[in-house]
Amino acid sequence: MPEPKAASFPAIRGALKFYQIASVITGVMLLLLVTEMILKYTPIHLELFAGGSGGFLSFAPVVEGLHGGLESTGDGLNLSMGILVAHGWFYVVYLFACFRVWSLMRWPFLRFILLALGGVVPFLSFFMEGRVAREVKAYLAQREAAASDPTSSTTPAPEGAR
Repeated sequence: MPEPKAASFPAIRGALKFYQIASVITGVMLLLLVTEMILKYTPIHLELFAGGSGGFLSFAPVVEGLHGGLESTGDGLNLSMGILVAHGWFYVVYLFACFRVWSLMRWPFLRFILLALGGVVPFLSFFMEGRVAREVKAYLAQREAAASDPTSSTTPAPEGAR
């Protein structure tokens, strides 16, 4: 497996920072989405609204619609739907961040799939963010230390030194 070039280390650091931020935002949005889905699709049947007749923030019941689907009874801005849409867009940004780190680090494709799962499996993005950050930082530190250490030359020793 090819290794990243030393010239790409600044780009890797930038991609890692972007990945860390995207990972935390996506993880929080996913937890909000799971909470919203539990409120809506379990026997609780509630959605969160901002404004409207319920006040600044209010929960409104979700009822069975004419065609078998669930329909909201609240008025105002449907924050539950906003959470759904926001998570979808942040997941796209998260996938781009995963792709950048994955491609710059030249990891196998299976690693990209594991990174991508962080945006759909609750709490996984938090664990992956910590693990990836540790691995990448350790890798970069090790490569930079090896490059600056004159005794760890990768060139073959002269004939007489063997």
